Amino acid sequence: MRLSPAPALDPSLAGSLVLLHLAVVAGGLALLSSASASASASASASGLESVRCRLQGTPPPPVFSQDGDFVIGGVFSIHYYINTLDHSYTSMPEPLQCTGRMDSRELRFSRAMVFAVEEINNSSDLLPSVTLGYQVHDSCSSVPMAVKVAFQLANGLDPMFDTGERCSGSATVTAIVGESASTPTISMLRIIGPFGIPQVSHFSTCACLSDKKQYPTFFRTIPSDQFQAAALAHLIRHFGWTWIGAVRSDSDYGNNGMAAFLQAAQEEGICVEYSEAFSRTNPLSRVQRVADVIRSSTARVVVAFVSSGDMRILLEEMDRLPPPPRQWIGSETWVTDPDMLRFGLCAGAIGFGIQRSVIPGFRDFLLDLSPQKVSNSPLLTEFWEGAFGCVGVEEKVCDGSEDIQQLQTPYTDTSQLRVTNMVYKAVYAIAHAIHSIVCEERENSTVNCDKNLNVKPTQVLERLRRVNFSRNGYQVSFDANGDPVATYELVNWQIRENGKMEFVTVGRYDASLPLDQRLDIKREITWVKNSTQVPVSVCSESCPPGTRKAVQKGKPVCCYDCIQCAEGEISNNTDSSDCLICPEEYWPNAERNRCILKPVEFLSFHEVLGIILTACSVGGACLAIATAAVFYRHRTSAIVRANNSELSFLLLFSLALCFLCSLTFIGRPSEWSCMLRHTAFGITSVLCISCVLGKTIVVLMAFRATLPASNVMKWFGPPQQRLTVVSFTFVQALICTLWLVLSPPFPIKNLTTYKEKIILECDVGSAIGFWAVLGYIGLLSLLCFVLAFLARKLPDNFNEAKFITFSMLIFCAVWITFIPAYVSSPGKFTVAVEIFAIITSSFGLFFLLFVPKCFIILFRPEKNTKKHLMAKTSNDIRY
Repeated sequence: MRLSPAPALDPSLAGSLVLLHLAVVAGGLALLSSASASASASASASGLESVRCRLQGTPPPPVFSQDGDFVIGGVFSIHYYINTLDHSYTSMPEPLQCTGRMDSRELRFSRAMVFAVEEINNSSDLLPSVTLGYQVHDSCSSVPMAVKVAFQLANGLDPMFDTGERCSGSATVTAIVGESASTPTISMLRIIGPFGIPQVSHFSTCACLSDKKQYPTFFRTIPSDQFQAAALAHLIRHFGWTWIGAVRSDSDYGNNGMAAFLQAAQEEGICVEYSEAFSRTNPLSRVQRVADVIRSSTARVVVAFVSSGDMRILLEEMDRLPPPPRQWIGSETWVTDPDMLRFGLCAGAIGFGIQRSVIPGFRDFLLDLSPQKVSNSPLLTEFWEGAFGCVGVEEKVCDGSEDIQQLQTPYTDTSQLRVTNMVYKAVYAIAHAIHSIVCEERENSTVNCDKNLNVKPTQVLERLRRVNFSRNGYQVSFDANGDPVATYELVNWQIRENGKMEFVTVGRYDASLPLDQRLDIKREITWVKNSTQVPVSVCSESCPPGTRKAVQKGKPVCCYDCIQCAEGEISNNTDSSDCLICPEEYWPNAERNRCILKPVEFLSFHEVLGIILTACSVGGACLAIATAAVFYRHRTSAIVRANNSELSFLLLFSLALCFLCSLTFIGRPSEWSCMLRHTAFGITSVLCISCVLGKTIVVLMAFRATLPASNVMKWFGPPQQRLTVVSFTFVQALICTLWLVLSPPFPIKNLTTYKEKIILECDVGSAIGFWAVLGYIGLLSLLCFVLAFLARKLPDNFNEAKFITFSMLIFCAVWITFIPAYVSSPGKFTVAVEIFAIITSSFGLFFLLFVPKCFIILFRPEKNTKKHLMAKTSNDIRY
């Protein structure tokens, strides 16, 4: 075995130790004999230069090989299984052998490597006068065989060797192409990585391999699953699927790929109903359980991060009892595998595949299988016999007359060269790295290559990091992690008119572009059941605008109930997680999907209530004016003269103002109307009550004047009556003035009484001023009531004190009941209550004080005489 010695150790000692280590790891594949082991220990102790060693077991020869100046190793999963060994521990174990069905696509991959090497050897531009060799091995899709191949590529095929010779610093191969699966690749890297042998994979996509600390010698020409996982999540979100199932291979490829996908899916808001893992080496019951989970699930979309071999086992089980229609989303390993097209249940499947390519001359190379070439290669012989059905004694015997041109297998299908091109590019990348070491360009543009130069794998490793070239229009380069630029084609399984299913490229994904430009769908996709309608796969239907999502207890976030937004909140998007609160002056519409301006409400002249109150107000003012006109017309009559005509006219004037001031409460509140309505009402009401109070005092004084030696009337004549009215009114005017100066009423928008509308109203400004005005009116009313009550039984045929008593009783009752009604009435009804109180109290005064007099004046003129007024009743009071 050719090993690079550690700097601090003697070469022979280092070689012995490493050889012993690899022998143990190989588990019997490269064991040292006991004699060799003893000799190695003695050599290490005595410092000898080398030890003669012999490998136990017979290494299997490569399936394809060719000598050359520089040899490239190749490892492919051509067979699906490895033979199972029964260890008796009494005899030498049989060598590991590949068994089972052959993967003709993997055979095509291996032939692509041979084709690329031969093409390079025939090139005059790349490695001229240098011959590349190759050793292609079959790993049987298994880790043990991959480990054995790794040892074999490092050790060579010689059964006897000196440790000193094998520690000279070079290996059997300069670089390795392969493996096709991530798990065997990782196992190989653990062995060849410490010796600096570069490995360029065409199909190992596990994101874990990008870790340069663990795998510093790894490169690949196929993008990492990290990019594919993000692309799949992007694709699923693009079509609105939020409820999916997931299955994966129970391997490094499946587990790491699915982990990356689930993380990307979570970031995209996608929920996974189930995530199942299996392997083709599991018992059949395990595969059946995964199939049953898929059949019984509610998710209609299934993401399969599965290798081709595992997917084949699963689909065969699914075919046994076909499930309800499922939309399959596949990883590139199986979604572009032609052998999978035989499973009709996957019709409409989509997934990302490597970009389809054309390799000139490759199809002719594949079909150039002469009988001699086939017979010289056991692998090609097995393929030929299997393809043409001439295996076994009882079957027909292949005689070389079979026409491979008519053969329809994945081996001969070059219409979908995707992964094959990755093998092709991997070989060329290694060739360019070797070229940069052994060749130099001279001044006359000729290239001179030294094929005798001792090229170490570590040199090739270093040059691979800087490779950058173009072949057949495809760029080849590696980033710091050994990965290429991630570009995919979106592949759709479509059934053609002839009933055959085939791959159709319907779009493209480029990870180097901005996020919103990465996915480009160019053609119509055919979905499950050959439908053009995008299937729906959600746990819960979308919540329409006006509702929000409420996650169901114990279920993923994609399973939710749609709850209508609360009062004052809206959602204007589908599937809103939260509702938005409308601005203060806005309110949701009936659907609660947008905010609209709240309707503004105030007591208007145009509404029924406003019209009624306006009519009452104007009607009352008209009655007061008409009554004044009647009084003026009959101003010389006894009843008018007896009722103090001056105060009566002033009272009618103040009543008319009281009726009219209620109009200031109707209409849109403004700054002036707010200040006017309360102050006008306060002053006119006091003016009115002052007049009534003056009339009450006059009645009392008049009857006091009838007593002997009483001259009281001269102290309360007309001047004193006017002064009384003016004085009382002035006090109210002073209160109103202070109120307006210090804290006047002002218009406000009431947003609290009703949530769904705005009430325009007047704020009193100073509550003290407001209640002081009302309190002063109440005080005068109470005083007037008390005086009138005292004078109610004074003798006269027309004693006005009785009517004043009843009018003040009504006035006080109205305003006492006004207080709770005013406080409790909402919105514009607060104003209506105040107007009603003003009009009712005004009508009470008007009807009780003036209607009886008008009735006598107009309809009983015979009673409108001084004699009738001065007549004594049966209830005369004797003094």
